[in-house]
Amino acid sequence: MLLRKRIAKPFYWLLPVIICFFGCGISHPAFNADKKYPLPELQRDYTIFRNILQESHPSVTWYTPADSMQYYFDWGYRQLKDSMTEPQFRTVLTYVISKIHCGHTSTRYSKKYIHYLDTARLPIFPVSIKVLDNDTVVLNNTLKRKNATLPKGTILTSFDGKPFREVIDSIGQFIPSDGYNESYLRQAVSNRGAFGSWLRLLRGWKSSYELGFIDSTGREQTTIFSLIEPRPKDTIKRIVIPDLTERLNRRERREERLYEARSLQIDTGLSTAYMTVNTFNNGNQLHSFFKSSFRELRKERIQHLIIDIRSNGGGNVNHSTYLTKMLVDKPFKIADSLYASNKRSKYGRYIQYNGITGIFMSFITKKKSDGKYHFGYYERHVFKPVNKNHYKGNVYVLTGPNSFSAATIFARAVKGQKNIMLVGEETGGGNYGNTAWFIPNVTLPETGIRFRLPKFRLVIDKDTEKNGRGVIPDIVIPPTRSSLIQNRDLKVEKVRELILSPETVSKN
Repeated sequence: MLLRKRIAKPFYWLLPVIICFFGCGISHPAFNADKKYPLPELQRDYTIFRNILQESHPSVTWYTPADSMQYYFDWGYRQLKDSMTEPQFRTVLTYVISKIHCGHTSTRYSKKYIHYLDTARLPIFPVSIKVLDNDTVVLNNTLKRKNATLPKGTILTSFDGKPFREVIDSIGQFIPSDGYNESYLRQAVSNRGAFGSWLRLLRGWKSSYELGFIDSTGREQTTIFSLIEPRPKDTIKRIVIPDLTERLNRRERREERLYEARSLQIDTGLSTAYMTVNTFNNGNQLHSFFKSSFRELRKERIQHLIIDIRSNGGGNVNHSTYLTKMLVDKPFKIADSLYASNKRSKYGRYIQYNGITGIFMSFITKKKSDGKYHFGYYERHVFKPVNKNHYKGNVYVLTGPNSFSAATIFARAVKGQKNIMLVGEETGGGNYGNTAWFIPNVTLPETGIRFRLPKFRLVIDKDTEKNGRGVIPDIVIPPTRSSLIQNRDLKVEKVRELILSPETVSKN
């Protein structure tokens, strides 16, 4: 008992201090989101932005001719006529960077501005949209007004007095994408919260907007909607002493995170497995997941495997390559060419990991006669199928515009094999190749705005047409307005139809 008192006394003595620390916080100057940066500072940041891209980005003129990129760079500088806020300046950078047509090259707010957005409790933009293949724009959530409720799937005709399609096209001018992928651009404004986020960046938010729509009788109507104030925040601060319950909660959250990243469900009645792979990022135990999954498929003698990569934005190509090796029936390559423009940048003080990158690239790359630093391992290496637990049944890969980077490389690698069928929509990542692999952040010194700088250009197959498109599935199944309203997954329905077709059943 005496020992417990000696331990407890210091804790209770410190408790008021801890409460004061968390309750009062540390005094810092308030962040001014409306701060305007002087013109000389903006010009300095822009010059650094332009010089780094022209020096170190290997694909600035891959899809846009050099003279056109010169025009866009000059255009951006001409927009700097007076002081600007951070969002205004970022809008200029975003427009210029989108002309590179690289989906891995994008801008971000400064860390201070991100912290402001996370803590300022700003109003919520209540409208989410879905842009369909036929350019129809529909409401992707339910919008409740005092005098009416607009259900999900309502056709939208105008936004603030302008045709909705015109609004979408204007936003699309700022969205970076691999090549000229229209399906990706449609999806980029259709992702949850994306439409409102792009509006906030490009135009700033207003307190209310006019929305045109087609009502249930087929007539065009308009309504006014306002931003939604966030719920009141619980201001009572609590100090939680970690205990067994908290540790259990952490373990449960970790398991939930892993399940969201990758999962496997097996229907033994249909002899079908559904594998969801939402990322190829590290930290998700993907290698062990794939090994155990394919071992289970062999054990249960599963004849059909559905692999859903519709929400997979990419990650480590080693993980996507391993999954490919479990499925393909012949050796394959990832790259015809893979190279960087340089090992180090003279603007290295602004580029994340610049010093380490130089050392790293000295080991993995070699400068060739074209002046580029080639990653020879991937240019030469031929990957072979994995024999143990190799899957030989029917495979259906579900793809969509959010299938990007390593997910696109995977889809391209398995497409065309007799027992593998791609079902869904065009991938967001480029079929010809991409610019990625190692992507440090660049921080501009005056504003703190950041942009991603992919270092390597990948050409998967030089004999493929460089048309700026993604991987086209074998069976194209776009979403429809009715499927959105009815919450139906047409791609999964199509695969089930294929599995249950008499031809497939007879083969098995």
